[in-house]
Amino acid sequence: MKIHGIEGMSPDEIRFEVQRGAKFVFFYYSVSVIVMSFRRPSPVYFIRAGQNALSKALPWTLLTLLAGWWGIPWGPIYTVQSLLINFKGGKDVTVELSARMQPATPVPTPREVQTTQV
Repeated sequence: MKIHGIEGMSPDEIRFEVQRGAKFVFFYYSVSVIVMSFRRPSPVYFIRAGQNALSKALPWTLLTLLAGWWGIPWGPIYTVQSLLINFKGGKDVTVELSARMQPATPVPTPREVQTTQV
């Protein structure tokens, strides 16, 4: 999974930033073609503490405003849903992605188990 904004960062640096208030978010965009409408998520963005998520949402919001309305009946519905989520700063998926980045608990080898039990 491609995450924009973490290029060159180690997992420890990412965890530190999340503890400081950074978050992982994605935005929605809507596209309609006469009778078909689609609502899709953008790639995930890493938003540091104090950084404005609305600047990252702008391209997806503009795409939705231009191409989302045209399908009946779902175009306007998906467009409004997408705009509401984008203007709130996106869909926060920090908990889910942080859980994936937790270091795995080391499993003791049989030799380690024997030496600790003696």
